[in-house]
Amino acid sequence: MQTQTQDKLGTMPIGRLVAVMSLPMMISMLVQALYNAVDAMFVARLSEDALTAVSLAFPFQNVMIAVGVGSGVGVSALVSRNLGKGERAAAERTANVQMYLSLCYSVVFALLGFFARRFFEMQTSDGTIIGYGTTYLSICCFCCVGMFYGQNLEKLLVATGSSVLSMICQATGAVVNIALDPLMIFGVGPFPRLGVAGAAWATVIGQTVAAGLALIFCLRFNRATRFHFRQMLPAWPIVKDICAIGIPSTLTVCLGSAMSYGMNAIVLPFSTTAAAVFGVWLKLQYFAFMPVFGLNNGTIAIYSYNYGAGRMDRVKQTLRVSLFVSAGFTLLAALLYEAVPAGMLRLFDASEHMLALGVPALRICALSLPFGAMSVICSSSYQSLGYSGFTLLISACRQMLLSLPLAWLLSRSGVLEKVWPAVPVSEALTLLLAAVICLWVLRRAQKSVGAAGKTR
Repeated sequence: MQTQTQDKLGTMPIGRLVAVMSLPMMISMLVQALYNAVDAMFVARLSEDALTAVSLAFPFQNVMIAVGVGSGVGVSALVSRNLGKGERAAAERTANVQMYLSLCYSVVFALLGFFARRFFEMQTSDGTIIGYGTTYLSICCFCCVGMFYGQNLEKLLVATGSSVLSMICQATGAVVNIALDPLMIFGVGPFPRLGVAGAAWATVIGQTVAAGLALIFCLRFNRATRFHFRQMLPAWPIVKDICAIGIPSTLTVCLGSAMSYGMNAIVLPFSTTAAAVFGVWLKLQYFAFMPVFGLNNGTIAIYSYNYGAGRMDRVKQTLRVSLFVSAGFTLLAALLYEAVPAGMLRLFDASEHMLALGVPALRICALSLPFGAMSVICSSSYQSLGYSGFTLLISACRQMLLSLPLAWLLSRSGVLEKVWPAVPVSEALTLLLAAVICLWVLRRAQKSVGAAGKTR
């Protein structure tokens, strides 16, 4: 059964393979985005200060996600590449080492949770916002073990061709989170009213449930990579390879945190409501991008397996299909946000003042979605083909090198509405750079495959 699952990565028609591998991931990522947005919707009903606190917590929380995602991407690519080469022992050793690394990440971020209050004091002097944010972020840090193991075990399922099982894990965790949110935030039935703390507890419980289910699936159905305690001790060459592929993904998501932190610093002088508006935009952008990220997660195994097998024709076809699908999804999301921006904001219990600031902001920022999606698709292919540094460059251009300086310059006008165009302009310019790099990387990869074929 497992051999058939791996073989389809090299034999199934690309259009169907992308659907089979990515559709479950896209669905699960959409559910993930939904419960992320639902968290904010329920918290917004406590107060605008509570929504602002959760929005300001996002950069730090995103760093945790960045480490988990980057490490998972590194393991997924290495496992798939080794299986494509027929090196099962190397694939299994990689999967085992990752179990040890996940424990290390959990300990580090649990310790960082003690500095949560200082993180908020660096952003605002509002005592209410600081209190809400410290409570929320501390719980997310102290109980992050489920998030790290969940991310890596789910990526391992994808790497070995079991994307449906990964979808079930993520969707189950999301459903648990969504179900617990109103119960724990507002104190329904036997649950006490925990407020912002309830949103944090619902999140970490959902993550832990997803991780537990992913472990069960790996032990029960994954025949390509088995777990052995002796193999979990770190092997530095493997750790180095995981980091070489995964660090660009980690830094990519971390750049999103830096961008969020920087934009909050730029818009907070206008008002705390402006920061809440930007927080809502990040949630809506996250929701629109989830199919794209699901597509990425599903296609990494396809890129890596076929590159390892020397099938660049299948790599290129996968890229073309992914670009078309990602552009289509985000264009639909952009049209929705353009058509009913007030309706989107009211989902977060927006006040009239927040609507006045948010409607023009949402309409301008929505223009960036298709550009950003295609840049993400191009840059993800670099990783699987061994050019991870370019992934980091594209992300840096999207989220810092272009967007923040441009937003800062526009903010000097003293008019908040003039800040928002920095988002679509930086995304459009980045896409031009990503396309040029993509063509260069494909040519180099083709030459590498040709040279490897001559030596066989």
